[in-house]
Amino acid sequence: MITLLRTFKMLCLGAALAGLVGCASTETRETTGQYVDDSVVTAKVKAALYDDTGLKAQDIKVNTYRGIVQLSGFVDSRDTRSRAEDAASRVEGVSEVKNNLIVK
Repeated sequence: MITLLRTFKMLCLGAALAGLVGCASTETRETTGQYVDDSVVTAKVKAALYDDTGLKAQDIKVNTYRGIVQLSGFVDSRDTRSRAEDAASRVEGVSEVKNNLIVK
């Protein structure tokens, strides 16, 4: 009976440890807090793009990972591409902007 109880405790401890290790963040994954922060930054960047009347913000896709914002999609001119990057870089929480917008 004691052996069975010890085995059960070890299995529970192993399952708990595996659960904790599985929830740890890695270089390629965000913690829940980082994900929420990046979602807020993405929303603020999208709002900044929509506030600029010279941009067709619906044609610009915004992704954020650990404060680095990636802009992608198609724009009409180099000026528009530059304006989108400037608008994104002024947003609080943005550490870097990767401008992958393509001029049609």
